[in-house]
Amino acid sequence: MDARAVVGRERRDYRRGVDAEALGERVRAICLALPEVTEKPSHGAPAFFVKKQFLMLWSNGHHDHGFPHLWCAAPPGAQADHIAADPERFFRPPYVGGRGWVGLRLDGRVDWGLVEDLCEDAYRTIAPAKLIAVLDADRT
Repeated sequence: MDARAVVGRERRDYRRGVDAEALGERVRAICLALPEVTEKPSHGAPAFFVKKQFLMLWSNGHHDHGFPHLWCAAPPGAQADHIAADPERFFRPPYVGGRGWVGLRLDGRVDWGLVEDLCEDAYRTIAPAKLIAVLDADRT
């Protein structure tokens, strides 16, 4: 997904409360619908893998980030594009940000279409070509 497309999205109220359990179930459903994805806990939080890890969910926050969010693998240049397009929602996550991963706040009103796009982009960034072909075949 082109991060520049985010600019035209409506502004969101980020301060509203979030049901961490419902948030986790929704992200889990999105990720596990992708071919050959597995879930394993990592550092006490749900993490999603397709051979290698592509997404981490922090539904109760993580260290300095006291808000629910996810970290996801991103194609080259996407991290900077997302942060520039909406710095209130996107951030460079600790530890994996140096590898181009992007963080997305999940507090307030969540744009689930955006979350689905980011999860798929993260998957495509990490998955082997044969699994991307399976995903594309399933979409036609």
